[in-house]
Amino acid sequence: MLDLIRPGDARYARVRHVYGATGSPGAVVRPTSPEEVTEALAFARDAGSPFAVRSGGHGISSIATNDGGTVIDLGALASVDRLDARTVRLGPGAHWGHVARALHPWGLAISSGDSGDVGVGGLATTGGIGLMGRAHGLTIDSLVRAEILTADGITRTVSAQENPDLFWAVRGAGANFGIVTSFEFTASTSADVVQAQFAFAVPDLAGFLETWGATVEASPREISAFLYLGGGAQPFAQATVVYAGTDTAAATRALEPFASLPGVVGQRAQVTAYADVPLTTDAPHSGQQRALTHTGLVDHLDLALSRRLAVMMSGGAVQMLQIRSAGGAINDVPEDATAYAHRHQNFSVTAISVGARAAFDAAWEPSFTLMDGMYLSFESDHAPRHVEDAFPPRTLARLRELKAIWDPDGIFTQNFDVTARP
Repeated sequence: MLDLIRPGDARYARVRHVYGATGSPGAVVRPTSPEEVTEALAFARDAGSPFAVRSGGHGISSIATNDGGTVIDLGALASVDRLDARTVRLGPGAHWGHVARALHPWGLAISSGDSGDVGVGGLATTGGIGLMGRAHGLTIDSLVRAEILTADGITRTVSAQENPDLFWAVRGAGANFGIVTSFEFTASTSADVVQAQFAFAVPDLAGFLETWGATVEASPREISAFLYLGGGAQPFAQATVVYAGTDTAAATRALEPFASLPGVVGQRAQVTAYADVPLTTDAPHSGQQRALTHTGLVDHLDLALSRRLAVMMSGGAVQMLQIRSAGGAINDVPEDATAYAHRHQNFSVTAISVGARAAFDAAWEPSFTLMDGMYLSFESDHAPRHVEDAFPPRTLARLRELKAIWDPDGIFTQNFDVTARP
C-alpha cells in the first residue's frame, strides 16, 4: 500500500517543503520500490492536480513541491550497490554525499556537485557540474544505464543499446521524459584527492575575475575550481580547488598559480577522501534558503564580462556570485552526444539574491547578454523562455520530437518543459 502523507499527518511538516521553497501539497507519496513509483504516478495522474517529482535533495530550482497538488518523493529509493569493479547502481533518492561515502571504501568516486545534500535523481538527469568535472566530465557522462518510468506507466531500460534516443534525452533533460528509478554509473578511481581552500581580499574585482578565469583554463585538467564571491564595498572571495588524484608533487605544481593570485589572505591544502569534499549536512528542508538565482554559461571570464560582473556585484542587488569550472573532460564529449549540449563553455556563473526580483533581474541582464547557454538546475526563474537558453536549437528540436513520442499528453512538465508551443 502506498505511503501517503497528507496535511494533518505528523510527518507532513518534514516533507512539505524543499530547501529553497515552501509548499502545501495535498499529498506527498513516498514509494519504497520501483513498482510503487508506478502506483504513485497513477495516483498523481488520477488526482488531476499538479504534481512534482522530488529526488530527495535540496534542489536550487525549487520545483519539487507545490500547493494543493501531489509530490512523488523518491527519498526512500536511496540504495547504493556495487555491480562490478567500477559499476555502481544508485537509487534516485540517495544524496550525493552519502553516495561518496559509500563508494570511498571501494576506492571509487563519481564527480557530483559541491553539495552532498543534492539528490541523485535531479542532478543525474540534468548534468552535474562537479569538483572533478574537468578530470572526469559531467555526472551524466559516467551514466551507462538507467530505468525510467515513462508517461504510459511502463518502466524501460535505457542505455547506448536500449532505447538510445531516450537515453540521449535522459542525460540532460530527463525530467521531461519520466521518473528514473535507478541509475548505473561507471565510477572513477579518484577516491582520494588533493583539496585546497583559498581566501582572497579583492580590491579590483574585474581584474581578479579575469585572472582567475585564465588561471583555471591554464590548469591541467586534474584541476577543478569553484569560486564563491560576496558583494559589498569590499568584495571577499573563497575558493575550493580540487586536484583529482594523490600525486602531491603534481598537485603542488598545479595549485601554485592559485596561491600566487593577488589578494590571498588564507590558504590550505591536504590529501583527503573525495567523500569529504562535497559539504553534506543532512539538514531538514523547511524552505529556509529563500534566495533567487540566475545563471549562465560562458566560454571565458574575459575582461568585458568580468567588468559587468563587477558592476553587478557593486550595485547591492546581488549578494553572492558563484563561478564553477567546466571545460576539460566535459568538453571532450561531442555536443550532440547528450541532451546537455554545452560542450564548449569553460565556466558556469550563478548570481544569488535575497532581495527584490525586479532589481535582481535588472542587475543580472547586462551580464547574461554576454553569456552562452544555461544550466537549468541553478536557475530559479522558471519562465518558458529559459528552455531556449538551456538547449541549443538543434538539441531543443530533437527533444521536442522525442517529447511528442514519449510524453504526448504532457504529463512531465514540471521542470522546464520542452514541449513545443503553438
